[in-house]
Amino acid sequence: MKGHVMEVEGPWTEVFECSESKQDHGEEELLGSSTLTLAPLVPRPPPVQRSQPLVITKSRTKGSRPLSSSVPSIPNPFPELCSPSQSPVLIGSHSPQSSNTHLVKVFGEDSHSRCLWVSAGATVREVCEILVQTAHCSDQKNWALIELHQALGLERCLEDHEVVQDVQARWHPEGDTKLVFRKNYAKYEFFRKPMQFFPKNMISDSADVTKGMTSSELIQNMSGACPEIQGFLHMKERSRKTWKKVFFFLRRSGLYFSIKGSSKEPRHLQCIDELKDLIVYTVTNSRKLYGAPVDFTFCVKPCKDGFRAQNLTLLCAENEQTRTCWISAFRLFKYGSQLQYNFQLSQSTPQCAEGTLCTDTKQSECEDSLVAMDFSGKAGGRVIQNPREAQSAEREEGQAWRRREALRCSLPSPSPGSRPSSIHRTQPWFHGGVSRKEAEKLIEEQGHVDGMFLIRESQQHTQCFVLSLCHKLKTKHYLVIPCNEGGRNYYTMNDGETLFIDLLQLVEFHQINKGSLPVCLKHPCVCVAL
Repeated sequence: MKGHVMEVEGPWTEVFECSESKQDHGEEELLGSSTLTLAPLVPRPPPVQRSQPLVITKSRTKGSRPLSSSVPSIPNPFPELCSPSQSPVLIGSHSPQSSNTHLVKVFGEDSHSRCLWVSAGATVREVCEILVQTAHCSDQKNWALIELHQALGLERCLEDHEVVQDVQARWHPEGDTKLVFRKNYAKYEFFRKPMQFFPKNMISDSADVTKGMTSSELIQNMSGACPEIQGFLHMKERSRKTWKKVFFFLRRSGLYFSIKGSSKEPRHLQCIDELKDLIVYTVTNSRKLYGAPVDFTFCVKPCKDGFRAQNLTLLCAENEQTRTCWISAFRLFKYGSQLQYNFQLSQSTPQCAEGTLCTDTKQSECEDSLVAMDFSGKAGGRVIQNPREAQSAEREEGQAWRRREALRCSLPSPSPGSRPSSIHRTQPWFHGGVSRKEAEKLIEEQGHVDGMFLIRESQQHTQCFVLSLCHKLKTKHYLVIPCNEGGRNYYTMNDGETLFIDLLQLVEFHQINKGSLPVCLKHPCVCVAL
């Protein structure tokens, strides 16, 4: 045909230029065509789904140089804050990829908290080790997690082998329960001084106790025969505000009380519960909350029951030693050899950064090996074996200390003001203007062990300080008085017999010489901020 046929080489398609188009099920519906043109046939590109992210393939090969960035790479200035790769605890504000973790919030004694992502099997010991590193604690021993129920006034020191997730699973989801990170020097003190924690009058003379063994030997042989604990306790009656005095027995099978005086006959004994199903707590502010006759209150609660006042068996002892004995016996009967293993593990000696041993065990061994020596003779030093002569030598050393310091202070100082009188404010054992009651509470919370101390400002005497010291489960207070001699200011605790230029020197002296104190200063009562 003339004027109606064109020959086109190669494949072709028809393309219409239209003013409006609509696509429906892959077919084009044309609305109003205008011009007919011919174009080569090309494959249609696949449609791009812009609602989905585009995958960017990695074009760099191994060994190639990384692309430069406008922001320089900054190294981590605190690598010790990062959690170890094999640690069950992950520190951070973002949830890890693994679903086998849960968030744990730990509070310090300054009410500040730190959040940790803890694996399902993380123990209390592992969490404490991470907190010691992140808080930069100089002393890595005797730290613990405390389970605290504020509304009920309950608290207990968690055992090192307990799993944190299992402990939190028993809490009420809307309760005020929390974990507190603080010192506890008395956690394993009954292994070191069993006679102080288990007096003879509280150890039962029942037939199942091995005869001829002391209480110390019985405690150390927890895998064998265990001593029963007995004694009178005040017990709060259920659904009442009254307390009655009842005779109790603690055995491996459980906690019992006698319904007829101190009778041990089976028909007179009533069991509260099996020991494996009980948890023991100390009670704070028990007089105000529960009307206890004295302040030395503790309670037992079945594991399966919730934290309600009607689920608690409240018990009150006559003094702190009796309460400590009952609580320690609960732990020993319930956990037995596991506690001894925890104690041995806590005595392991990790290496410091400088390669030196930095443990309480080495320090205690050094203190136990100290003896009084006399170097006045020409033949060399001799060990003073007479106790009275040793005490006399100690007093003479205190007098010599005073004379040496007086001579040193009389000499011109090369750098005046290098050691100001306010140096004590930077020390961990100084607690400012806390009251007498608050100081006793701090020492009680961190464990009644001999030698625990703190220094505070006196609230009754201006410019004076008070040394609060724990000895035989009691806190004693000693007034530190400023005085002036030879135009210089000093501090003294024995009416000027021994003088110290500042509180730091006073503490350093009494850490190696007890002087007028009943025991040397050993454990500073410290509060660490998380």
